[in-house]
Amino acid sequence: MLENKSVKEIISLIKTKEASIKEVVIFYLERIKKYNPSLNAIVSIKEEEQIINEAKHKDEKFDESKPLFGLPLASKDLLDVVGFPTTCGFPGYKDYFPKKNSIIVDRQIDAGGIMIGKTNTAELGVGAHTANRLFGITPNVYGNTQSSGGSSGGAGVAVAAELLPFADGTDMMGSCRTPAAYANVYGFRPTPGLLPDYRTNDKKKNLPIISTPGCLARTPDDMAILLDVIAGEHKEDPISFSLKNSFKDTNISDQEFYKIKIGWLSDMNGNYQYDPDLVEMCNKQLNSLEKNKVVIEHLKPNVDADKLWNCWGTLRAKSIYEDINEEIIAMNIKDVNQMTPQALWEYNKGIKLKEDDVKLALNSRIELSNDVNSLFGSFDFLALPSQQSFPFDKNLRHPEKINDQIMDTYHRWIEIHIFASLFYLPSISLPIGFNKDGFPIGIQIIAKTKEDLKVMSFAKKYEEIFNFSNHKPNLN
Repeated sequence: MLENKSVKEIISLIKTKEASIKEVVIFYLERIKKYNPSLNAIVSIKEEEQIINEAKHKDEKFDESKPLFGLPLASKDLLDVVGFPTTCGFPGYKDYFPKKNSIIVDRQIDAGGIMIGKTNTAELGVGAHTANRLFGITPNVYGNTQSSGGSSGGAGVAVAAELLPFADGTDMMGSCRTPAAYANVYGFRPTPGLLPDYRTNDKKKNLPIISTPGCLARTPDDMAILLDVIAGEHKEDPISFSLKNSFKDTNISDQEFYKIKIGWLSDMNGNYQYDPDLVEMCNKQLNSLEKNKVVIEHLKPNVDADKLWNCWGTLRAKSIYEDINEEIIAMNIKDVNQMTPQALWEYNKGIKLKEDDVKLALNSRIELSNDVNSLFGSFDFLALPSQQSFPFDKNLRHPEKINDQIMDTYHRWIEIHIFASLFYLPSISLPIGFNKDGFPIGIQIIAKTKEDLKVMSFAKKYEEIFNFSNHKPNLN
């Protein structure tokens, strides 16, 4: 009765008493028992009896004012959930049990959700491949030889496989957008501050906020239900803000949709490398949008890609270094060399950065921001692929080559994501189809800062037209 149902439909069944919260919870738990052993998407989980008892209690004290209605949820293992370790997939953190929840976790619980566990992540959240020494690899839901992306790969796979109704994540360099593209679902990086977070590191106060909580869902309508719960101002996040309207109620009419103009950035004037056929798949889907009267214009952006990369590399390394340094002290980590090569790369780069290096990067960001904002002059949205490669061999740390070009750093293959991340631009990854090997990919739709509702209204209409959520992975 519940399989292939949207979250909106499941909530309707609960409200009308056609399905109990207990029945809904058992549906998801049965799927977790059946499919999670091979998918490794959920890595910590409560005892089944405890979860079912929580569901029964919510049935007995049914509260229609709670918008998540007892839905079972799991939070990314970078976010704090009381009762579960926040391991970040790192052996050195395996015994760290937080004393309070992350803000968006609290909001999900307060809205009636049942927090049942944690989803897998790239170790320390660094590197867009969900693999770590504590829990292992989360493979692609469409073929277990390939990567699920990362760092929110556990969330992407869990959502695509219907182990969870939707899921939170985090996104710095595509950590919600890549897993979404690799799982044929929707992945959203909001304007930083829309989803609040505890921001305590004083040494980072002059740095841009390049990481933010995000979320993944099978449809934008499902995602909107979660966003209305977790979005909005919080007194302990100085950059947090609220929107005037709800995600659930935001929509775009056919007449408005037909007037939309999208600037297609493609390969950024030849500066970005892509797997063969990837851009062609994006072009094909953009042509389909044009048939639906959306105006698509191929742009040659006046943005210095090298300057953008160098700016990002400095600010990212500095930010990650400060985070890791704070955690090393808090967790009493004796040897930084215990970290993954990716995290160690950022740490070593960050420790060498001088004040002048950071100042130069911050000035470059201002200059580049002017160039980027000017691109929106004639367009409602900008578009880029959601990834530069199709899902790659899960036993690799990252693609070493794209289009026969060697990747000069461990994260050059996800360069595509820094455009939105560096300038606080809300971005959603939309599914666009499958390559010849049967693996999915996506395209990013990017709007101006704080135009998050506009992005969501477009995504809703897009799913209404193309119904990519109807394509499900063939699970065994």
